[in-house]
Amino acid sequence: MSAVEARPAPLTRPAPALPGYRFELLKLTAQWRTRLLLLVCWVGPGAFVAAISRQSTLPTDTVFGRWMGQTGWAGPLVVLSFCCSWFLPLLTSLVAGDVFAAEDRLGTWRHLLTSVGSPRRIFVTKALAALTVLLVLVAGLALSSTAGGLLAVGSHPLVGLDGHLLSPGRAALTVLLAWAAALAPTLAFAAVGLLGSVAFGRSPVGLLLPALLALVLQLVQLLPVPTVVRVALPGYAFTAWRGLSTAPARTAPLLLGVLVSLAWAVVATALARRLFLRRDFTGPGHDGSPRLVLGHAVLPLAGLLALTVGVVAAATPVSGSGVDREKLQTSLATAYAHLYRLQARELSRPDVTEAQLRTDATCDKGGDRVEDTGPGNDWRCVVTWHIPGATAVGSAIYQLDVTADGRYVADGDGPQEVNGFFPVQAATGQAPNPLWQFDGSVDLLTATTRG
Repeated sequence: MSAVEARPAPLTRPAPALPGYRFELLKLTAQWRTRLLLLVCWVGPGAFVAAISRQSTLPTDTVFGRWMGQTGWAGPLVVLSFCCSWFLPLLTSLVAGDVFAAEDRLGTWRHLLTSVGSPRRIFVTKALAALTVLLVLVAGLALSSTAGGLLAVGSHPLVGLDGHLLSPGRAALTVLLAWAAALAPTLAFAAVGLLGSVAFGRSPVGLLLPALLALVLQLVQLLPVPTVVRVALPGYAFTAWRGLSTAPARTAPLLLGVLVSLAWAVVATALARRLFLRRDFTGPGHDGSPRLVLGHAVLPLAGLLALTVGVVAAATPVSGSGVDREKLQTSLATAYAHLYRLQARELSRPDVTEAQLRTDATCDKGGDRVEDTGPGNDWRCVVTWHIPGATAVGSAIYQLDVTADGRYVADGDGPQEVNGFFPVQAATGQAPNPLWQFDGSVDLLTATTRG
């Protein structure tokens, strides 16, 4: 009788990562949906900016929209502002929100596991492929809109949100940094898309999760929530990039928003990976369960939100809405002084400095019975300034519409020769009146100061 020794099962090595990444990338780019997105992102913004920049009616309700006819650097910022509201979260839904769910619909998990041999490697290659496609799409949006603006209008100075002129070089750097900053919240939404795709499986809820989250955050941003809650949301960097156009640039709120977004990206990706590795691939297609989603996705992200609110509250001195009379008066006086010099240049008047103008502003919200804090369209301000060599003090009235994110639109209400009409008669013909209507913003995170 001879004893037969059992041989140990041979160790199977997972497939190399690079071919797996290429395979996943090829699957994504072979989809008609991805190809359509590539076409839209690389052609659409350029055509839109070039067409709108040559129109007499500009999108003045969008930040930098009123300057699209003056410089090509305004177009990519207008496109960025629009994309941050809806389009970038929608892109993450269509790319990252379906990258795992597609295997459930097609029933191909067993074949994929057999050929790759490692669920960990499958998760990494799929996540990297989705990230690559998203980066290419965002790069297309930025480059296409910039090219459209420069070809249609040219490279000219851009008026920042505090009224000062940004040279073409500084404007180009601002556009580059603004689009780069928007990548952080895009990654956060993409990670939520991966989590939804893993957790919900074939259910369409996973595909729509980033878009639904964006809708909820948009509604919250419209409400007068405390500033610490607003900054702790993963989409705050989608608006904080506006501070790059002021002098000096407001980098602290942007840096805080980017860190919050990256924290969401890391935590959501880790949750998605944990759920994916714990999944049983031997059963039928996965549809997700409310209990699983609540315990492994919703509650951890809610805990992350509570933690970031606490950290922001401890790190910043501000409370309430972050909008008050002193901040608005300082911001409006600064912007008016810069824009007054711009108007004087267009009208070929002698140049003056901001120190000579000694511009001041007095604002009131809704009369004596309303507290002078918070957003609203009932702010009324009077700007005064001094002209060198003249004893009279100039004054102009503005109606301010202040939004909860700190942006405001100052609408001139007279006198007519200062801010009453849109065009002014410059030496080269009619030109837009910079004092007629302009955008501004206040820093929600700083304590009240008066400069």
